[in-house]
Amino acid sequence: MTIRHHLSDQLLMAYAAGTLPEAFSLVAATHLSMCDDCRAALAGFEAVGGAVLDATDVAPMAEDSLTAALLRLSAPALQTATPRITRPRGTLPAPLQDYIGGDIDRVKWRSIGLGVRQAILQTADGNTARLLHIPAGQSMPDHGHRGLELTLVLQGAFADKTDRFGPGDLEIADASLDHTPVAEARMDCICLAATDARLRFNRLLPRLAQPFFRI
Repeated sequence: MTIRHHLSDQLLMAYAAGTLPEAFSLVAATHLSMCDDCRAALAGFEAVGGAVLDATDVAPMAEDSLTAALLRLSAPALQTATPRITRPRGTLPAPLQDYIGGDIDRVKWRSIGLGVRQAILQTADGNTARLLHIPAGQSMPDHGHRGLELTLVLQGAFADKTDRFGPGDLEIADASLDHTPVAEARMDCICLAATDARLRFNRLLPRLAQPFFRI
């Protein structure tokens, strides 16, 4: 598997620092489990962060600091765990299987029209993570973005006016991009996407359906 589209340095640094929102952290962790190059880059950022901490002056701590730290360690935290490198059998990478409690057969899909299905994943913040299943040869509605969207290909491939995206590739879209992703004809495309704002659809019918599908 050759991955050509990666996490940006900005996203990797935020992941290393633990400041990415949960939905985006899930996408980052899943991509990192598939991408040797990004794991190597992440290790470099983590090393720099450790050196900065070592050089920082000691600060006084509150009396309950140890208790608070232990509580955080006991809670699920994608951002602080090194992505698992081993790849389980199945369609979904290990971080995503851990998150949903199983492989693709555990996903509760909901039709959003034209054969496209989605499953919204519960996250703790106001951002949204979703799995998308796009039939081979089918296109998504033409749309733009009001914020940031990360789309990671897990199976199959899609193309838009920017490039082709295959397994492990990550498309980073912002308000400057309007596009119409089209799944390749050879295989259904399954993606993991995260957004921090609703999409901006360019046609009337998708705009009318948008509140029902939470896209």
